[in-house]
Amino acid sequence: MKICFVGDLVASPGRRVVKQQLPSFLKDNSIDFCIVNAENAVHGLGVSPKVADELFSLGADVITLGNHTFSFYDFVKQCNRYKNVVVPANVSAKWPGTRYTIVEKNGFKLAVFNLLGQVDMGMYCDSPFEKADDMLSQIEKERPNAVFLDFHAEATSEKQAMGYYLDGRVSVVAGTHTHVQTADDKILPQGTGYITDAGMSGCTDSIIGMDIDTSLRRFVYKLPAKYAPAEGEASMSGIICEVDYNGRCSSISRFCIYE
Repeated sequence: MKICFVGDLVASPGRRVVKQQLPSFLKDNSIDFCIVNAENAVHGLGVSPKVADELFSLGADVITLGNHTFSFYDFVKQCNRYKNVVVPANVSAKWPGTRYTIVEKNGFKLAVFNLLGQVDMGMYCDSPFEKADDMLSQIEKERPNAVFLDFHAEATSEKQAMGYYLDGRVSVVAGTHTHVQTADDKILPQGTGYITDAGMSGCTDSIIGMDIDTSLRRFVYKLPAKYAPAEGEASMSGIICEVDYNGRCSSISRFCIYE
């Protein structure tokens, strides 16, 4: 089965390019399942019910999130009605939302869950490694054919560690959050597909999807400035994986499509 994972969708340019490109991309590549990380979808911070509904209408089967999960308050009030919008599993149990979901097509069951990294993320969360064990013990009871993890983390080393920690236990570990697509898509020794960062879907001429001048003001002059999403032509980035009925990943490749 072929799985398409679309990296962090950032603000209106990201929504626009996904709307333009995703339906035909899924059809042209004979994709069976589509997962989209949408945690930056609304002005760079969070997702809204309206955006979630649109992504599902475009072909997404599952939406994953990250550290900005509840930055858009309307989603806090409505997230429990979305079975296939997955919040990070290792945050407070008081957070609403689905911790994992299973989607089934043609007798193939795909489980999807989401974890936050613990290094330089600026928010408290439980150990993603311990929570991964806990989540797999729950997910395995559902007898899925394959398991996909979106690991939303800052540190490259922590993402790589998670890949090897779960090698052979999940089908794919795809890193998100840093928005820059990495060139290390590969199959790990025990059959898990891995990439450190799937990239972003957002404004191409930007700093991780944000306005360049604002970012330079913060970095160069160390002056306070509210981040604002960049505007302009965009690209859609992510990965395509092939996974068999035993959960092993046989291929993984990255893509980047420009407007």
